[in-house]
Amino acid sequence: MMTRDKMITRLKGKISATRLTHSFGVEYTAACLAMVHGEDVEKARIAGLLHDCAKGLPTKTKLEKARKHGLPVSKYEEKNPDMLHAKLGAYYARYKYDVVDQVILDAITYHTTGRPNMTLMDKIIFVADYIEPNRKMLPEMEEIRKEAFTDLDACVIHILKNTLDYLNRTTAEMDYMTQKTYDFYVVHNMEL
Repeated sequence: MMTRDKMITRLKGKISATRLTHSFGVEYTAACLAMVHGEDVEKARIAGLLHDCAKGLPTKTKLEKARKHGLPVSKYEEKNPDMLHAKLGAYYARYKYDVVDQVILDAITYHTTGRPNMTLMDKIIFVADYIEPNRKMLPEMEEIRKEAFTDLDACVIHILKNTLDYLNRTTAEMDYMTQKTYDFYVVHNMEL
């Protein structure tokens, strides 16, 4: 795997300065969450740093690249190619940043929608992307940030619920995986 400095140099040529600042925030937050929740801090840092490495691609190019590399494209992603940045990000992390650890690659793949039965690393990157210090203040952000360090599952549910509520209030279409993830965690949480 390439060094962090080389990753940053490459990222600077691929994403905007604002997106790079966000990526540094996710890297930092992911490392903090990993320390608190007993996950590998270095892996969390790498996943946080690289989670948006494909975000800078033009919308149309995301769909073209996903097809070119044989990545699965849902009907939702076909209509909303920007959502493919997560799958493409994992692909690029593997083939452009030399990341071979599947835990890191999966966390990058699912950082936007989540997935049922997420790994600890998946949850950390999903949450870190939402709460990092450079994010604009979204509804209930202070409470969500506290939950992130005390009850990660409750935090995941809270973020998913807020995301679904937002999508339902707007005309934005919803990715089925977000709803599927929410349903899984609500049922799972009720069983505990």
